Amino acid sequence: MSSQTDAVRARPGRVTWPLLSGLIPPLADTHVPRHETGLGMAASVAAGETGVLIPGDDAAGKSLGVLGGTGKTQLATAVAHLLWDQRALDLLLWVTPSGRDAVLTTYAQALHDVGEPVPGEGPEAAAAQFLTWLAETGRPWLVVFDDLNDPAILEGLWPRGTAGRVLVTTRRPDAAVQAPHPRVVHVGAFSPREALAYLSTKLHEDPDQWIGALDLAGDLGCLPLALAQAGALMADTGLNCRAYRARIADRMQRLAGGQADSYPSIAAATWSLSVELADQIPPAGLARPALALVALLDPNGIPGAVVTSQAARNYLARYGSGQAVGEREARAALYSLARAGLVSIDATSAARTVRVHALVQATVRENLTAAECDEAARTAAEALLQTWPRPDVPASFEQAMRDCTARLHEVAGQVLWAPECHPLLLRAGRSLETARLAGPATMYWQSMHDTGVERLGASNDQTLMFRDRVGAALEAAGRPGDAVAVYEHGLAERERILGPGDPDTLTTRASLVRAYRSAGRTHDAIRLAERSLAEADRVMGSRHPDTLTARGDVAEAYLAAGMVDQAIAAFQHTLTGREQVLGPGHPETLAARGNLAHAYRVAGRPRDAIPLYERTLADRERAQGPDSADTLTARGNLAFAYRAAGRLKDALPVYKRTLADRTRVQGPDHLDTLTACGNLADAYATARKFNDALPLYERTLAGRERVQGPDHPDTITARGNLASAYHSSRKLAQAIPLYEQTVADFDRVLGPEHQDTLASRSNLAHAYHTVGRHTEALSIFERTLAACERTLGPDHPTTQTARENLQAVSQA
Repeated sequence: MSSQTDAVRARPGRVTWPLLSGLIPPLADTHVPRHETGLGMAASVAAGETGVLIPGDDAAGKSLGVLGGTGKTQLATAVAHLLWDQRALDLLLWVTPSGRDAVLTTYAQALHDVGEPVPGEGPEAAAAQFLTWLAETGRPWLVVFDDLNDPAILEGLWPRGTAGRVLVTTRRPDAAVQAPHPRVVHVGAFSPREALAYLSTKLHEDPDQWIGALDLAGDLGCLPLALAQAGALMADTGLNCRAYRARIADRMQRLAGGQADSYPSIAAATWSLSVELADQIPPAGLARPALALVALLDPNGIPGAVVTSQAARNYLARYGSGQAVGEREARAALYSLARAGLVSIDATSAARTVRVHALVQATVRENLTAAECDEAARTAAEALLQTWPRPDVPASFEQAMRDCTARLHEVAGQVLWAPECHPLLLRAGRSLETARLAGPATMYWQSMHDTGVERLGASNDQTLMFRDRVGAALEAAGRPGDAVAVYEHGLAERERILGPGDPDTLTTRASLVRAYRSAGRTHDAIRLAERSLAEADRVMGSRHPDTLTARGDVAEAYLAAGMVDQAIAAFQHTLTGREQVLGPGHPETLAARGNLAHAYRVAGRPRDAIPLYERTLADRERAQGPDSADTLTARGNLAFAYRAAGRLKDALPVYKRTLADRTRVQGPDHLDTLTACGNLADAYATARKFNDALPLYERTLAGRERVQGPDHPDTITARGNLASAYHSSRKLAQAIPLYEQTVADFDRVLGPEHQDTLASRSNLAHAYHTVGRHTEALSIFERTLAACERTLGPDHPTTQTARENLQAVSQA
C-alpha cells in the first residue's frame, strides 16, 4: 500500500478496487512489527468485530491510559498494511474522529469514493447511505477510527456489516462498551526485544552506537514515543546509547518535580534533549517557538500553510536572529523538529501536513509560561484565520481547519474569549453551515451561546448572535418548530435590550417570520411581518433598504397564506422602492422583479407575469452574463411562465436553451441540469411531441438513478413520469412495468399512504383499465379512495379525484 495520505478520488461508477479512502498516516521509517505486544491480537479481529486498541500497563502495572505514546496509531496502521498486502480488503477507510462533523464528512467522501450516488441533501444523508452500503456490501472492508477521544461522537455512526471489521485507537476504555461486538486489545510499551530491534534498526549505519541499547530501552521504559525521539537524536548526532543514557539521567535529575521512574519525566526529558537539538539546526532558534505553535493545534494533522502564514512568521521572527522570517525559514523550522523526532511531516497532504503526538504537545504546554502560552495561542488563532479564506479548498482541508480550531479552543480557550469571541470561532461555525452539516452546526452554535452567556453575559451582542445562529442551524436541519422557539426567545431579548426598532431586532424578527412560514404558521408570520414593517417604516423610513426587505417579507407571508392580491400589492411596492433607491439593474431589484412575476403567475395572471420574467432575464444577462446561476434560473422561470400561459411555441426554445446552457456550464449530472431535462420533456409531452419527450424522460431517469440513487424520491418521480409518457404515447407494454415499479418504490420509501404513493397507484389503475384489466383497476381505485379519505380527508382535492376515478371505472 502506498504511503500517500490523500484519499483516492473515484468517480461514481468508476472504481478501482481495492480502494483507500481517508487520510492515513504513513508507517514510521523505522517501523518494527510488534509480534510480541499487539500485532497478532489486533490483526486477528474477525469480520463483524470491533477491535478497540487501548493503552496497557507498564512493567510495574501502572496504567498508561492518560499518557499515551504506546504506539496505538502505528499498530493500527501496521494492521491496515498487513490486511491490504494480503489482499484481504476491498475498502480501507481511515477516520480521524475529532468531532461528529469529521466522521460525517469522511463518510460522505467515502460514499463518493466507492462509486455510489451521493444524495443532494448534504453529508448527513450521505453518511447514512454509506453506513447502509457497509451493512449490505459483500466486499471486505476495514474502518479505522484513530484517536477516539469521545465515544459519544459515534452514536448512531458505528459501522456494521458481516463483511467488515473496525479498529479503534483510544485512551478511553469505555469506548469498548459502545462499540458493536468489541474486542479489547491492550497496547503497552515495547517488549525489550522489540525496543532493541527498534534501536538497532534506527542506528543501523554505526553498530558502535548500539552499545548499551538494551539498558537505554529499560531507562526509557520501552515507551515507543521516547525511543523514537532518542533514536532520532542519536541518528542525527552520532551519539551512542551509552552517552544518551548519561544525558537522559542527568536531564531527569535536573527537571523540577520529575521522577526518574515515571513516564511524564521520561517524556519531558526526551523532549527537552530533542528540542535543544532542533533549536540548534539552522535557522537557529526557530524550532522551539514553532513547536509551541503546533502544540496548540490538532495532533492528527495541521495544514502546512498555517505554520508558514504571515502571523506565524512574525511570531517566529521574534525568537530568531532578529531578521525577517520567510516561508522557507518557517518550513525549515518544521523540518528541524522532524529531524529531532518531535513531529512528522507529510508533504503530500496539504490538509494534514504536520502531525505531532498529543503527549509531546502536553509536555510542551507544561513547559511554557502562562504568558508564552497566551502569545502562542493568539498567534495560532491569527494564523488559522489568515489561512482559512482560501477559496475552493477540499472538504478535508476545511475539516483540518475546524479540527485545529477545536483543539486550540480546548487548550487555550480563555485567550479566544478575551475581551470577546475571537473571529476564528465564528469562522469555524460558518464552515459547518457552508458544509451543510446542520446537526453539528446546531450543537456548535448552542455551545457557543452557552459559553457566551458564561463569559460575556446573556445580553451581549455576540451572545444574542449565537442564539440566532442556533435558530438558522435548526432551520437548515429541517426543524422549523424548534427554530421558532429559539427565534422567539431571541426576539424577546433583543426587544428588551435594544428596543423594537433596532436593526438587529428587525433582523431577528425577519428570521422568525421566515421560521413561522416554514412551520406552516402563516397567520403568525403575517402578524409579525406586518409589525416588523411598521417598525422599520417608523424608525428608518419607507425608502430604507431594510424597510423594503421587511415589505418583501410581508409579501412572502401573504403569498404563503394564499392572500395573492395583497401579496402582489406588497411585491409591487417593494419593486418600486428598490428601483427608486437602488436602481433598475441592482441585484436586489432584479430579485424583487422576479418575486412579483412569481406572484402574478401564482395568481393566474400570465400576461402580467411574462413581461416581468422577460425583463428580468434580459437584465440578468446584461448585468451578470449569460452563464451565471441567476441568469440560468431566470431563463428557466421564463420558460415555465410561457408554458403556464399555454405559449408552448415560445416555451420550447427557451427550455432547450436552458438545458443546453446548464449542461455546458454545470455538467450533465448536476441536479439543476437533470431538472431542466425533465422540464423540457414535460413541455414536449404537453405539446404531444412524444418522440422528442421520451428520450429526455429516459435521460432524466438515468441521470437521477446515477446521481441520487434508485430509491431517492426524485428518481422514483422520474420513473413515474417516464411511465406516464409511455402511457400517453400508447406504449402500454413499457408503461405498466414502470408504473408497477414506481408504486412499489413509493410504497417502500414513502409509505403506503403518502400522497405521492396514492397518486402513483391511481396512475397504475388507469393503465390497467386501459388494457382491459378492469378487475385489478377497480380494486386499486377502491383501495386508493379509502386511503385518501383516511389520510387526507373527504374534501381533499386528491380524494375528490380518486372518488371521480372510481365512479368512472364503476360505470364503464
